[in-house]
Parts: sequence; structure tokens; C-alpha cells
Amino acid sequence: MAVKAKPATVKKIVAENRKARFNYEIVDTYEAGLVLTGTEVKSLRDGKANIAESYASDEGGEIWLINSYLPEYLQANRFNHETRRRRKLLLSKREVHRLRNAVNREGMTLVPLKIYFNDRGRAKLELALAKGKKLHDKRETAKERDWNRQKSRLLKDRG
Repeated sequence: MAVKAKPATVKKIVAENRKARFNYEIVDTYEAGLVLTGTEVKSLRDGKANIAESYASDEGGEIWLINSYLPEYLQANRFNHETRRRRKLLLSKREVHRLRNAVNREGMTLVPLKIYFNDRGRAKLELALAKGKKLHDKRETAKERDWNRQKSRLLKDRG
């Protein structure tokens, strides 16, 4: 009797914060749900969201996504949403408590990495607990990336 393998989880990435891995040292990542209105979901499905300048914050025992940009859905007319409104993140109490302690005690930051739709069609946010990099760390990261690129070119040319 053959055992069926689970299908690979399909993620449709809507928005990605590419600079986050350059500016921050990622310590841990969490998957959080988003509280969205109908027009926000339709706008996300169009794929024009931006989370490059956004961050997450603990306010009143809840985690909020602040300064994320979801453009207005053109067909919604007067029922549209605000483009830069605060959006509540859905996390378990244990995760909220752990994130709050890390931010308050250790001076870490909550940085959104990407927004995507999971295999069930739900909008999810990949949230990172991160430490800010110093300028010399950023230079080191860039130097290492350039060296790896150059090394792969040399190996490719040799055979």
C-alpha cells in the first residue's frame, strides 16, 4: 500500500520586505494572520501591496501592523478602505507575550518580512523578531554577498 506524500504548501507572495534582511539580523520568525476588510483582501489579490516601511508594535496587549500600504480596490467605490490604516495581527497569547518581552527587555524590533496567501487562501504575514545591524555589519554582509557572487562566477568559469 503506497503512502501519499503531502502536497507542498503553495504560497502566493503578495508583498516582500527585501531590505529587512539587510538592515536587521533575524532572530526568529512567526506566522500571523491579518484582520482585513473585504476590499483589502481583493486589493491584496491584485498584488500591489507594500510593506517596505512598515513595522509591528505592541499596543494594549495586541500586536498591530503599522504603516503598511494596501492600495484602494478600484471597483469598491465608496466602500473602500484607508490605504495606510493599522491592521491587527492574529497571534496566540503565548506568542504575543514572548514578542512583547523580547521587544521590551532586549530592545528587539518586530519587522514584517512578507505577506502571502497560504494554501487555504488565507492572508498571512511573516513577522520577524530582529535586532538592528550596525553599519559595519551591513558592510560585512555586502562584502560577503559580493564574494559569494564572485566565487560562483569563478567556479562556473573553471568547469
